[in-house]
Amino acid sequence: MARKVKDPGLGESSITTAKRIVNKDGSFNIKHLNGKTGISALYAYLVDISWTRFFCFVFLAYFVLNIVFATIYVSIGVQYISVEPQTFIVDFVNAFFFSSQTITTLGYGAMAPTSLIAGVVSSFQALIGLLSFSFITGLLYGRFSKPKASIELSDNIIYRDFKDGKALMFRLMNSKTDVMINPTAKVTLAITEPSENNTYTRNFYQLELERDHITYLPTTWTLVHEITEDSPLYKFSEEELKTLNGEFLIMISYYDEAFNEEVYKLHSYTFEELLMNVAFEKAFFYDEEGYTVLDHHKISNTRKM
Repeated sequence: MARKVKDPGLGESSITTAKRIVNKDGSFNIKHLNGKTGISALYAYLVDISWTRFFCFVFLAYFVLNIVFATIYVSIGVQYISVEPQTFIVDFVNAFFFSSQTITTLGYGAMAPTSLIAGVVSSFQALIGLLSFSFITGLLYGRFSKPKASIELSDNIIYRDFKDGKALMFRLMNSKTDVMINPTAKVTLAITEPSENNTYTRNFYQLELERDHITYLPTTWTLVHEITEDSPLYKFSEEELKTLNGEFLIMISYYDEAFNEEVYKLHSYTFEELLMNVAFEKAFFYDEEGYTVLDHHKISNTRKM
């Protein structure tokens, strides 16, 4: 008999059109309204986003700041930054270059403020530049020093024959070459089911795994939930499984020797990502010299059974 577990903190109320709880990148799929904002919230956001988005924000902020100050210098008069006035476009470009030299405190010497107002503006901009680059340096340190799990999971969860019945499986591997010590997996199934008064409730079940922890992970680890009478999925046929409104919530934890602390990875699969009657292909092989070769591109490869 499948045994429900208490709400792990995600809320039991639900609707038929509810989105997935956890995104593919491990973040919670929640929209925040009227939340607190400030430097600390901005710092946390910029530390967590991808490197591509982070550098896009940095370059955008740098460009916008220089546009603003270039506009100020043009309105003051470019003759006060040691430039002969010409057309508006040329004046603006020169002001932009002067602004970029000032905000970086670089200063080639060809352009310099020659009036009080230009000196005040450039001094204020230099201060902003020092504070901005200090903030970016702190962000870079925070991004590099923040412990992050180096785990790669298969794109899909599979449903296949196993022993005398069926089982659900997904696979993970270490995306780096450092050692993962005592990796542990915990899988919670959340299913939206009808309840009283034409409402829907999200029920939670802790899935039993064939092995929920190993000593270390040098290659791949396939996690298996055997569908026995004690499984919450035992009562569903293959066709019914494809249409279930539910999600597999996965948390992987292990001790990372690079950070000298325990790190975590959140992931989820929906029933739309369930592949039927396939098996994972081996992702590692032995070369001619006897070394184990792990092919990271094969983490999600499957074959028909």
